[in-house]
Amino acid sequence: MSDLGALSVIFDLDGTLVDSEPNYFEASRRTLAEHGVPDFTWTDHEGYVGISTRETVVLWRERYALSAPPEELLAALERRYLALARIRTRVYPQMRAFVELLAAEAVPMAVASGSSPEAIAAILAGTGLGAHLRTAVSADEVPHGKPAPDVFLEAARRLGADPADCVVLEDAALGAAAAHAAGMRCLALPYVAAQAHDPGFADASLLLPGGQEDFTARSAYAWLRETAGARRHRERRPG
Repeated sequence: MSDLGALSVIFDLDGTLVDSEPNYFEASRRTLAEHGVPDFTWTDHEGYVGISTRETVVLWRERYALSAPPEELLAALERRYLALARIRTRVYPQMRAFVELLAAEAVPMAVASGSSPEAIAAILAGTGLGAHLRTAVSADEVPHGKPAPDVFLEAARRLGADPADCVVLEDAALGAAAAHAAGMRCLALPYVAAQAHDPGFADASLLLPGGQEDFTARSAYAWLRETAGARRHRERRPG
């Protein structure tokens, strides 16, 4: 066991480990244009950050009065996204370094994402992150997506970890709220800086308002080690 104790780390994928939102935006823009919505903007897209693709298409149908069935929209979105993801998904350099630091300490890690299992697998394989992140859970595999805690609790179950020993890294307010609901600590780094004051981030154990610009692998590791030490100290104190 490392000096991080019984810690397990669970990563959101999109916007946290990798900058996949440009791919999702482009796939969304093309799909909506095909269904008569020609003016979908990046600002529009930001409203769906942190929401599963399955839930996203349901919201599209309501917002844009689309007649196509959700499964048809989802299939079109996923097809376009996967084509883009396989050729141009960028890993945040400090996140890759952080994963490698944790792997060197044999810290159990998982991915818990609103993306489909196919999208998660494609990104982990294509970026090489799958070499260290072998446990992955999609919101498609649990009853409810974020902000429900299901996807994080399932990740902890697969890791054999107590939720109280898990730290979640999240870029979305809904994801941070889900981590809190799961009884896990959360290191939050908002993908959309203007959303840093969203109530969903209020219970994050550590909030980096500048998102990825504020994140470094070494500082995150130091924070984990410091908080792990503090927890061990509290546990040793007589009742």
